[in-house]
Amino acid sequence: MVAKVLICIPTYNEIENIESILKRVLSVRQPILDENKNVNEIHVLVIDDASPDGTSARVKELQFPKVDILDRTEKAGLGPAYIAGFAWGKSHGFTHVVEMDADGSHQPEELHRLLAKITEADLILGTRWMPGGRVENWPFRRKLLSLMGTKYASKALKLPYKDLTGGYRVLSSDLLEKVDLSQIQSKGYGFQIEMVMRSADIRARIVQVPITFIDRTLGTSKMNGAIAIEALGQITKWGFERRISAVRRSLMHN
Repeated sequence: MVAKVLICIPTYNEIENIESILKRVLSVRQPILDENKNVNEIHVLVIDDASPDGTSARVKELQFPKVDILDRTEKAGLGPAYIAGFAWGKSHGFTHVVEMDADGSHQPEELHRLLAKITEADLILGTRWMPGGRVENWPFRRKLLSLMGTKYASKALKLPYKDLTGGYRVLSSDLLEKVDLSQIQSKGYGFQIEMVMRSADIRARIVQVPITFIDRTLGTSKMNGAIAIEALGQITKWGFERRISAVRRSLMHN
């Protein structure tokens, strides 16, 4: 299988990181092979939410091959940015979409290991909290919060995955056709959890691949307390809704 892969990189004020991450992605673009040693086509789409620091202008100045920019008019959140990227990918005939952060925390050099699973999965989750995965440059408190957050989401939503909040993943175009993206409720980092939940609900094939996550060294993280509270509230709401649905199904069959 020869894949046509679009790497979606959402940005907001990432002028310090964007050139570096694009160079790294492009440097590994050609060696990505499938099982028959065919070179898969890799393209990059930067999705910029009107960064006031000039991120979009910098991407255009660089004029890197196979790199496009999708300019949006406002900072609308991670979920809407990715959904816009998915729509762009669909309109350009891509078979798979990769989610990747602009800050260097996701290693382009590991992309081939995720893409190696595209013939056996609809959703490939780059996973920090499994054997072979690790996190670098995070203090213990932040690691603990991330682990507790994903464990709470896994238990509340009954999803057996080790890293529901991870942002390095591959989605097939077939999956994106089946998931009703118009029903996605999350704008922040809850989007990552919601996509796994909705994929599991339609019985998509989901696999986990260990990754190394390295915290950013330049720029400012977009994660804050408000985003975390939004995600926590959504997880709790979804958990109750899923339990109510399960009870109703049970009563209907009795």
